Amino acid sequence: MRKSIILFFAIIISIQLPLLSQIATHKDIYPKDIKVGAERMELYLAKLKGKKIAICGNQTTTVGKTHLADTLISRGVKVIKAFSPEHGFRGEAEAGAHIKSNIDQKTGINIISLYGQKKKPNAEDLKDVDIVIFDIQDVGARFYTYISTLHYIMEACAKNNVDLLVLDRPNPNGYFVDGPVLDMKFSSFVGMHPVPIAHGMTIGEYAKMINGENWLPNNLQCKLHIVPVFNYNHTLKYQLPIAPSPNLASMEAIYLYPTLCLFEGTVMSMGRGTDKAFEIIGHPDLNIGDYYFTPKSIPGKSAKPPHEGKKCRGYDLKNIASTLLKNNNEINVFWIIDIYNNFPNKNAFFTNFFTKLAGNETLRKQIENGLSEKEIKESWKKEIDDFKKIRKKYLLYTDFE
Repeated sequence: MRKSIILFFAIIISIQLPLLSQIATHKDIYPKDIKVGAERMELYLAKLKGKKIAICGNQTTTVGKTHLADTLISRGVKVIKAFSPEHGFRGEAEAGAHIKSNIDQKTGINIISLYGQKKKPNAEDLKDVDIVIFDIQDVGARFYTYISTLHYIMEACAKNNVDLLVLDRPNPNGYFVDGPVLDMKFSSFVGMHPVPIAHGMTIGEYAKMINGENWLPNNLQCKLHIVPVFNYNHTLKYQLPIAPSPNLASMEAIYLYPTLCLFEGTVMSMGRGTDKAFEIIGHPDLNIGDYYFTPKSIPGKSAKPPHEGKKCRGYDLKNIASTLLKNNNEINVFWIIDIYNNFPNKNAFFTNFFTKLAGNETLRKQIENGLSEKEIKESWKKEIDDFKKIRKKYLLYTDFE
């Protein structure tokens, strides 16, 4: 097995240079070619006039290079408060850090944290709000917590008779669907709905699905309005202009995320505490791989990262992300299988968090029982096919198939 992973990486490295030149413009689309929902102000600005507005956003919540809150206030819109998801309203906090409610220093508006013990607005938070705007760049993975925050915002708006305006943005991993569908017995903040790991939907489409599939409690329906993206479809590989979170600082990391985040449920390091988070993988005890790194605390990005101060051995996957993952349209189970098989202490490899990320108990058992990648992926096929039929009902843009 050790030979197989070494051969796999050797083959990819040997072909990556010619491939990189070929894919540089293959269905890639950059911000100048796209108008995200926030930029299409002619479609929603008039609806905000005279209304009291709350914004759920972060550092990606921009019109051009200016934060949406600043833009709306400059246009005379009455923005009275903000809701802050993971990483904070202007994106200053690291993953998992407790977000405190406070005052936005630039605008003076109140910021209410929705990351920590409180995950959704209450009646008091919404009593003076007419419209909540949700505008956050997602990356299309079930365990990326912004879609969980979207669910709770929709639930709160529905309970309190407040409209929700979603300003849509492209999904950089929206060109494929893959991974096990979540078993609702394992629903959590890192996976609330019965969708695959890579769901292939934008935030706007996902919001439609939450309403349409009655995933809000007690048959609640959110009064939902969506401003769609102009010039987007699901065959495109959209290049993000702003990092969606501190540890997803490159497009390669974003392409790797649906696969590598599963390793967060293991003892491995995904490069937190380096400048290559989610581009590399390793462990101090791993005896395979030709890449070495030592995680350290980075303020605002990675405080006390796994294996801090210890030299880790493993792989740099940055170039592979630009070739294999970007064009194969799938989650790479092979890496998890082979690294598990080559890990010296298999009993310590998985943590309890793996089940939440996978959305079931099956994937861990399949890996431990020696199933091949082909066998594992075959076990997903029916539930993925069933999900795709549901997904089709809520698409706003031309699909990839």
